[in-house]
This record gives sequence, structure tokens and C-alpha cells, in this order.
Amino acid sequence: MPNNIVEEFNDYRQKMNDKLLADNNKIIKRIFNLDTNAYMEGALDVKTKELLGLVASAVLRCDDCVKYHLETSHKEGLTKAEVMEALGIATLVGGTIVIPHLRRAYEFWEALEEQSGESTL
Repeated sequence: MPNNIVEEFNDYRQKMNDKLLADNNKIIKRIFNLDTNAYMEGALDVKTKELLGLVASAVLRCDDCVKYHLETSHKEGLTKAEVMEALGIATLVGGTIVIPHLRRAYEFWEALEEQSGESTL
């Protein structure tokens, strides 16, 4: 079952990101690009940035972002203890985020178009 949870999340995320980016909206593309570049190695290493992203996402109560940062943290070799300590810090703090809601809103809009017989581009 845990593998299904990861696969379902990644499949859905990839599908919706592809659709969002295919619309060629300059603002959305720049936000996605900024997000990608923000998590690259810089003055802070990738592991530290992933933990920062994880904490911010947990505080903002964004389940999609938490899952994303957990998977990336695991791929980067962070330990359960490191991740749990970061999540402990997050529980001291608390909020909201946009991109996962954007994916769901885009999906809902497509469903409305299908229901009304409009074609999706």
C-alpha cells in the first residue's frame, strides 16, 4: 500500500504539472522555474533547503508539498531522525500554499468544461 500512495501522488502531480505547463502561462512557468532553482545547491546545500521546504510546507499545512519534500529528502539521504526533528520544529509554528490548490483547481475546471461539453485545449 505505501508504494501505491507514492505512485498515485507522483502520477497525479506529474499529470497536472504537465497540463499546467502545456498551457504556456508565463507567470506559472516562471513560478515553477523559481521553485526549481530555489532548491538547487547554493550557499545552503540541497538537504538543508529540503528541510526548510518541509518545515515551511508543514507549517502551511500543504499535504502535497509535505509529500514532495519528504520524498526528495529521502532521495537526498536524510535520515528519519533528521526529518522527524525538522517536523518537530514545524509543529511549534502553523498556514496555506498555492500550487497544490492550483493543480486541483485546474483539474476541477477541466471537469466543468467536460460536463458542459466544452473541449479542453
